[in-house]
Order: sequence, then structure tokens, then C-alpha cells
Amino acid sequence: MTVTVNGNPMDLEDGVTVRQVIERLGLAKAACAAEVNKALVPRRQQETHRLTNGDTIEVVSLVGGG
Repeated sequence: MTVTVNGNPMDLEDGVTVRQVIERLGLAKAACAAEVNKALVPRRQQETHRLTNGDTIEVVSLVGGG
């Protein structure tokens, strides 16, 4: 299946979760938020929310600084 992640197409196997996409982006240890089709996916649901062909995912990581 093909989804769009942060504006870029990504080919994934069927049944991938939001959390798996976050891990593939190298953000597994970062504090981040995810939207699927413009709807926020709460952190506690990221491991169970399965993506489908054509979904649009936006992942934003929080960066600290001073």
C-alpha cells in the first residue's frame, strides 16, 4: 500500500500501524504527535491504529532548545 507521510509517498506493507511508521522515521524515542487524515491519533492508540492505502500521515516531533 502507499501512504503519504509528511508530504512524501511511502510504500508500506498492509497492516502497518502509526507507531511502526514513527519508528521507521527514526522517532521512536522522541516525543511526537501524529495525525492520520487530519485527525489526531492519541499516543495510546498509535500502536493499534492501522493504516490503509491512501492515508495521509503527519508526524511532528517536539524539539527542545533555548
